[in-house]
Amino acid sequence: LPASPPTFELNPMKKKILAAKGGRVIIECKPKAAPKPKFSWSKGTELLVNGSRIRIWDDGSLEIINITKLDEGRYTCFAENNRGKANSTGVLEMTEATRITLAPLNVDVTVGENATMQCIASHDPTLDLTFIWSLNGFVIDFEKEHEHYERNVMV
Repeated sequence: LPASPPTFELNPMKKKILAAKGGRVIIECKPKAAPKPKFSWSKGTELLVNGSRIRIWDDGSLEIINITKLDEGRYTCFAENNRGKANSTGVLEMTEATRITLAPLNVDVTVGENATMQCIASHDPTLDLTFIWSLNGFVIDFEKEHEHYERNVMV
């Protein structure tokens, strides 16, 4: 590979990064560069260093755990090698974590009768929510198995 300064032209950082409250996020930083660049990160004007909640990986990725509202903001990755330097910026936004508020309960049913199970969840209103049901680890395809399974969506 010929030596080249870092460039983000082919692979810029995501402009908008969503992270769930209390969760973790990995923000990728993947410039094209040879030799491999050194990486550093900033949030706004503050230089980031490895700490209890923040880790900069060898491949340039930034990991943040236990996300809070204070983690929202503009994150910039800087890449530098002996040929030059470049940077790329994205904005991190926190969303409310998705939670199951009513989980399905055990149901005893007689063979040949119907069984009903409920699942209710709360989620961030800016996000779409999808319910996926599985039986013994296998996802139920409600289209294919409509004669046996029926999904009722209550709003």
